[in-house]
Amino acid sequence: MAVVVGYAGNDEGRAALARAAAEASLRGTSLLVVDTGREPTPAAELAAALDALDVEHEVVPPGPVRDAAEEVIAAAAGAELVVIGLRRRSSVGKLILGANATRILLESPCPVITVKPPAPAR
Repeated sequence: MAVVVGYAGNDEGRAALARAAAEASLRGTSLLVVDTGREPTPAAELAAALDALDVEHEVVPPGPVRDAAEEVIAAAAGAELVVIGLRRRSSVGKLILGANATRILLESPCPVITVKPPAPAR
């Protein structure tokens, strides 16, 4: 069983990747990285992020349809945990969770952890 992470090359994706790597290490399992960005993450960028982690990993390339939620849910079959990043939202935005995050939370066959990147310094 692996820890699955939905990764996009943004602050939320980097926060999710760091937490997922920590969870995989704690659980003694591998990391399955699903590239969920609107555009595929450049291979060199993703390789650099993964090389900095001390955990066995595999990358699931983006599917032809680019349905991020569906790709994460499919990868989660048999997984131990899913980790996704969420962006900070305004007061009104907090009433609505993103469509992909909502689908993953509701349809994942295993527990889901959501993380946010650190707050910007004020």
